[in-house]
Amino acid sequence: MKSAWVDRDAQTAVDRYAAAGVARDGFAQDLALRVYTTRLLGQDPKLVLHGGGNTSVKTRVIDLNGDETDVLCVKGSGWDMGTIEPPGLPAVRLDALKRLRERAALTDEDMVRLQRANLIDPAAPNPSVETLLHAFLPHKFVDHTHSTAVLSLTDQPDGEALCADVYGTRMGYLPYIMPGFALAKAAAEAFARDPKVEGLILHRHGIFTFGADARESYERMIEHVTLAEQRLARGRKAVFASAQMPQHVASRTQVAPIIRGACSLRDEKNEGAWKRFIVEFRTNDTILNFVNGAELARYSQAGVVTPDHTIRTKNWPLIVAAPEAGKVGDFKAAVAAAVESFVGKYRAYFAANNARVGGIKKSLDPMPRVVLVPGLGLYGLGRSLKDARVAADLAEAAIETITDAEATGRYQALDDANLFDMEYWSLEQAKLGATAERPLAGQIVAITGAGGTIGAATAKAFAAGGAEVALLDLDEDAAREKAKAIGGSAIGIGCDVTDAGSVCAAFDQVVQAFGGVDIVVSNAGAAWQGRIGEVDEAVLRESFELNFYGHQRVAQAATKIMLAQGTGGCLLFNVSKQAVNPGPNFGPYGLPKAATLLLVRQYALDYGAEGIRANAVNADRIRSGLLNDAFIAERSKARGLSEKDYMSGNLLQREVTAEDVAQAFLAQALALKTTADVTTVDGGNIAAALR
Repeated sequence: MKSAWVDRDAQTAVDRYAAAGVARDGFAQDLALRVYTTRLLGQDPKLVLHGGGNTSVKTRVIDLNGDETDVLCVKGSGWDMGTIEPPGLPAVRLDALKRLRERAALTDEDMVRLQRANLIDPAAPNPSVETLLHAFLPHKFVDHTHSTAVLSLTDQPDGEALCADVYGTRMGYLPYIMPGFALAKAAAEAFARDPKVEGLILHRHGIFTFGADARESYERMIEHVTLAEQRLARGRKAVFASAQMPQHVASRTQVAPIIRGACSLRDEKNEGAWKRFIVEFRTNDTILNFVNGAELARYSQAGVVTPDHTIRTKNWPLIVAAPEAGKVGDFKAAVAAAVESFVGKYRAYFAANNARVGGIKKSLDPMPRVVLVPGLGLYGLGRSLKDARVAADLAEAAIETITDAEATGRYQALDDANLFDMEYWSLEQAKLGATAERPLAGQIVAITGAGGTIGAATAKAFAAGGAEVALLDLDEDAAREKAKAIGGSAIGIGCDVTDAGSVCAAFDQVVQAFGGVDIVVSNAGAAWQGRIGEVDEAVLRESFELNFYGHQRVAQAATKIMLAQGTGGCLLFNVSKQAVNPGPNFGPYGLPKAATLLLVRQYALDYGAEGIRANAVNADRIRSGLLNDAFIAERSKARGLSEKDYMSGNLLQREVTAEDVAQAFLAQALALKTTADVTTVDGGNIAAALR
């Protein structure tokens, strides 16, 4: 591992934060360099991942009373080291923290209250759960990471001896102690026994280094991690002899929906509802070597590489059978059995450990967050794509750690009791936040015609509802532009709904991105005009290809995925007012739309038993590609109306917008006991009203 410190960059950080008025004099430099080296550490995935690790600096600030006081600026809850800014290092009165060392005991709740009570800024985030460890050490700068190389040494039966061989007296050593007051006191005592040490090795947890300045503490971290890497490179043995694999494995687009469906939880209180997960796929030679190993059930089930991971990955991954090509049905049955076994194991683990602590805990959901698929790779699961990526990242880091441990010895994690205490620790759970989930969390939505006005508004509405959205459009650039405007994990995909191959390829991309599909809004369409007795047959066929068969191709592709998942789904169609109230010379458009209305009802009839709902929206006079400004001007003039009166020519005398249509689709998606419905969104048109 190489130092990434650059004098010029360090000075730039100091100048930037001073110019921004973050602070003044020495404090500005201390905080700027603390941010600079914290980012260097946080941007290296071999050191820190997703909110893990922490850093601090001891300095002086002017408090709200105008008095200068000694403080500890330490990483705050919710901040990521790779992107941290000064507000992510809340200042806490140092003397008050140091006095706590005199206590014999301190509850977690009192520790948090005391830390908050001594914040310089009362609105600052909660200081790290390891704040006291930083405070009890005398050094100006303290750094803490979960280095994969160091964990590969500590996570072995003889981990302490291995580390002593690597570091000698340059480092202090601590057995595993859960973070908090007890660990802080033990760390201070370890340093007191030998004040010459440059850091501390916390077994099965991570590494601390410290120094008089930011560069010294940072480069000590780099040096000591490098020493661990060098030790791991010596005397390696071959690892993970491969188990027998099928000659050909099923594709990830076949596998992901099966895994996703099997890992979904039925909502017992809300019939028809499911707690679903988004999945993120990873594969490479290292991952395949790991998941294909004959002893996968031993080394993958031993426990997490550091307890900090358990709230995001569970304590062990789910292992499923290798998916043999051509035998997807067998694979689906095997996955269901594997998930049932995993859930049973987790519930037994919870029951035993909850009894140990007096039965005071409430079980988290028992579903896995990492799935290992021999022959293919791994999947991370989460309630959002972001969470799924976190789980997958941590799983990849764990594979690297376990691989190195097995190559130099034998991997050994903490026991279930310690892992349970961390998983169900209130301060650890607080890292996940208490924000209420949005109604479509964990669901995947694909919208066709999403480069247009109605499709884009619909995608935006579903994303706001918490769904992962895929915007499909013939104009791929338009789809991507609209997805970029939505932000987050929204994606744009090119899709020609008149081409079955294009539709299948687009849905494959949706599955590859998110793991499946739960809701489809079939919205792509275009209008052809002409008197029905005179229109050319080619025009009528062209309209049917888009305005009827396009809907059928989309619904058929989506239904195949929904059936593989086994958790129901929702098919939504834009059928238009023309389906029930045709206008003169609009037969080439209205006829396929009327057929699509019957298609909606047929899907509701044929797939209701599988929990797949089919509904439609009947909209009229929406400003869009079909009803553009020129067309509105032409029709208004023909009727002797102003454009405003033309667009609000309905019973309510209100113009209906694309956003109104989007909300109708959203309402249908959330109506779990409604199918074969047609919702009219036109401001009131009796001629177009259904029964």
